[in-house]
Amino acid sequence: MARVLVQAAGFDVAAEMAALSVGRVDVGGIASFIGVCRADDGLAAMTLEHYPGMTERALAAIAAEAESRWPLTGCTVIHRHGRMLPGDPIVLVLTASRHRTAALESCAFLIDWLKTRAPFWKSEEFADGTTRWVDAKEEDDAATARWGA
Repeated sequence: MARVLVQAAGFDVAAEMAALSVGRVDVGGIASFIGVCRADDGLAAMTLEHYPGMTERALAAIAAEAESRWPLTGCTVIHRHGRMLPGDPIVLVLTASRHRTAALESCAFLIDWLKTRAPFWKSEEFADGTTRWVDAKEEDDAATARWGA
């Protein structure tokens, strides 16, 4: 069963990765993705809002979908909320499997689906004082579509 957390605090990548394989001899590969806030176009900060309970259930359903598609031995999804500065980690996805292909594909799947199906609302603050809500992007929808419904 996947470990899914939505939290304001940061995360320890090494500890999370170790937790997927400690005491196990059936893990052949662990794939990872760490999403980081970047300072595009003068971005000073980004705030991620969510509805507690609803967001956790949505992320758990996405992780369960990955587990149904690939033979995973472990899965961790941690998504932060609150105000992030450029350089701050936002999301961590780890998938473990007996074989690298399942780990890598399921990790890519999770990132694509999280980007378009996780219920977060993002606002950006810029160095000049302006703010804006982040709209969905066609390229993100296309990446998600490649996995089918």
